[in-house]
Amino acid sequence: MESEVYLKASKARAAATSLARTATTERNIALLAMADALEARTDDLLQANQADVSAARAKGTAEPLVDRLLLTEARLADIADALRALAIQPDPIGTVTEGRTLASGIRLRRVRVPLGVVAMIYEARPNVTADAAGLALKTANACVLRGGSLANNSNIAIATVLYDASLAAGMPAGWLQIIETVDRAATNELMQLHGLIDVLIPRGSASLIRSVVENAKVPVIETGEGNCHLYVHASADPEIVVPIALNAKTQRPGVCNAIESLLIDEAALERLGAPLLEALAAAGVTIHADAASFSLGQSLSATVREKLVEATEADWGREYLDLEISCKCVRDVEEAIAQINRYSTHHSESILARDIEAVNRFLEQVDSAAVYANASTRFTDGGEFGLGAEIGISTQKLHARGPMGLDALTSTKFILEGEGQIRA
Repeated sequence: MESEVYLKASKARAAATSLARTATTERNIALLAMADALEARTDDLLQANQADVSAARAKGTAEPLVDRLLLTEARLADIADALRALAIQPDPIGTVTEGRTLASGIRLRRVRVPLGVVAMIYEARPNVTADAAGLALKTANACVLRGGSLANNSNIAIATVLYDASLAAGMPAGWLQIIETVDRAATNELMQLHGLIDVLIPRGSASLIRSVVENAKVPVIETGEGNCHLYVHASADPEIVVPIALNAKTQRPGVCNAIESLLIDEAALERLGAPLLEALAAAGVTIHADAASFSLGQSLSATVREKLVEATEADWGREYLDLEISCKCVRDVEEAIAQINRYSTHHSESILARDIEAVNRFLEQVDSAAVYANASTRFTDGGEFGLGAEIGISTQKLHARGPMGLDALTSTKFILEGEGQIRA
């Protein structure tokens, strides 16, 4: 007897050819219908989500992870709006990226085409169900989704609403599939379906991504965890240090573009570091501090002292996903860059500085997907980058890097037109 995973991947494979023949306008109409359906079924979707949230809290799931799982009426409206935004984005399929006439007289074009069947394995983020489905449909890719068990009710409900709306709008049967079983064997099986799945994108914990990268037999686009850094240079504008740090750490601490590591120039440790430690502690952030910043913290308020923890080597590479941060004093921009390139996950890093030379060195030499000057890392997001919804943030260097929008779900092929040429 064939498994659920195999059957659903086979249905997606069969639908991929028909989907690739649909017109841009047809897919855009379907996206708008999917957005409308999400809003029309808000009450049903929130009910399914509440079952997941209640079960997660009963298991003792950390609140930042519960926040990732939680849907609200406003968040569902945002998800629907993201689909509508996709509908008005330019369609990359069919775009000519290169064109010339060869010495033989053959006319060559390179054009963007769908990948085929895109599979995604993700954890506790029901919004990803809609984002992935929307991006796949916009780029004429069939889609197989495998969400985490924490969000299973939400994922199934969202996928069902989207799929039904797309069929009513004329999309081919089978193009969107969601794996409903919570058996972990299903994840392992999906990773092995060479010939049915064209690309697999994992999105979630470091352990999930590592497992997929190490065990998959299908091509993988690796997304990464976010040990993001904020470096406060001695020349930083004091007016922006605290607001940016608080935004980057506390607005949504459970997301991958929140900062986890803070670096401060030793020349400005007391002047800029003291108010920063006070603000973080007042916001409830536990500070894993090196010797210099720990010593400074001991001279500050009781609130800071209560939130101080002596850092260990493991803290420099840790993604907390909570109201915790590591803090290290550095000599200069050179040491900051070295620290980041050694311990970061190559996701997003930011420097706060007015010194143009320091800013330029940081932007040029930090090896991450997104590098900022005088801004919060929280902007690393497909929507903020004008890409529409994103399917993930790639920290690798092949095929795609950074927030992955529509172009990341395409490949290219060469089209050559001749007039009887043969090669001598």
